[in-house]
Amino acid sequence: MDKILDAILAGEPTALGSLPVPESYRGITLHADEVAMFDGLPAAEKDPRESLHLDEVPTPTPGPGEVLVAVMASGINHNTVWSSIFEPLPTFGFLSRYGKTSPLAARHDLPYHVLGSDLAGVVLRPGEGVSAWRPGDEVVAHCLSVELNHPDGHADTMLDPEQRIWGFETNFGGLAELALVKANQLMPKPGHLTWEEAAASGLVNSTAYRQLVSRNGAAMKQGDTVLIWGASGGLGSYATQLALHGGATPVCVVSSPEKAEVCRRMGAELVIDRAAEGYRFWKDEHTQDPREWKRFGARVRELTGGEDPDIVFEHPGRETFGASVYVTRRGGTIVTCAATSGYEHVYDNRYLWMHLKRIVGTHFANYREAWEANRLIAKGRIHPTLSEVCSLEQTGQAVYDVHHNRHQGKVGVLCLAPAEGLGVRDAELRARHENALHRFRTAPGGAGR
Repeated sequence: MDKILDAILAGEPTALGSLPVPESYRGITLHADEVAMFDGLPAAEKDPRESLHLDEVPTPTPGPGEVLVAVMASGINHNTVWSSIFEPLPTFGFLSRYGKTSPLAARHDLPYHVLGSDLAGVVLRPGEGVSAWRPGDEVVAHCLSVELNHPDGHADTMLDPEQRIWGFETNFGGLAELALVKANQLMPKPGHLTWEEAAASGLVNSTAYRQLVSRNGAAMKQGDTVLIWGASGGLGSYATQLALHGGATPVCVVSSPEKAEVCRRMGAELVIDRAAEGYRFWKDEHTQDPREWKRFGARVRELTGGEDPDIVFEHPGRETFGASVYVTRRGGTIVTCAATSGYEHVYDNRYLWMHLKRIVGTHFANYREAWEANRLIAKGRIHPTLSEVCSLEQTGQAVYDVHHNRHQGKVGVLCLAPAEGLGVRDAELRARHENALHRFRTAPGGAGR
């Protein structure tokens, strides 16, 4: 592994093809024999630091259409949080079902699960039939793993019945020194970014792009008013940028003055600190408070000059969904994914049906949408929202912090990269966007670990 890293750092990518592949590598894992360790505890009390392990695991051999990647950096996503607390289900069920689909997939059904759905790194070994990527190519990966053996997936790969999220529903993920991906998950690494910056955007930027911009989502247009929950978080921070870049007006909802300031640094002018303004959409565990929906809606109209949102960018789920349906304008769209506060959504259907609103469900992005989202990053139109960087050894604590919403933007993880700041190939483009690239690093609590 040291020789691989030396070749990458020395800028000798062609040497990678002749170096031996290590027999094992370090990765962040879950253990199948520990899935019951949190039984009986509420989600908030389940501690990822207890369930996540840094293990030495055997290196998989890339099969046809697959690529083994040396991972320089990765990132923390909510699916890693869910995996670490075994909610809504332990991921080993996903691996077992996948393993039954083919001999190649059977390799994923193991008593350990290497997690992670982001990476920036260097191609180490392409498998049989891979012609688009060679050893030494610098890449980022999107997390759509798809078989494409069924006709449903060929118009939109997210509709393939064998669609899975790599590193969550498959094994050999990106929170590791090596990762196994399908060749069509790879995209060129943006040259002006460091390894950790490049790794930050794959999952969340692609998800936000499909959810907000794509015709498979809300099909946002110029002039739209877009309400964005969690607008300084991993997903919301990209939605905010996409709205601003696309000629829409974001209304950013956050939970602290520090997060409000981050949104303003991105260029947003309309910000609601819902903690400071005391919105309580639920009277108790079972009862929502429509008066709070109305108070919130009045605040939105106060900021927008009397307009209701054309689009509500929903991802908290249960906590906010009733309010989202209420505040959306007549004929508007609630576009939803993730449901980080709960999956059982309750809303008053009169505000949906009588006002002709639409609820659109989205999930990650297809290959084309992921490529378009990455292209915006590469052109310097959308910027990574990296706030903190930790080592592979500190991943458990980082996942714990994301679990408890102590982060802003994205938390990065150094895998093979020995330090931050490496991997920049286009210094000129970087210089033009230096301030934007550090917007989240200068936020309180965003100074790294």
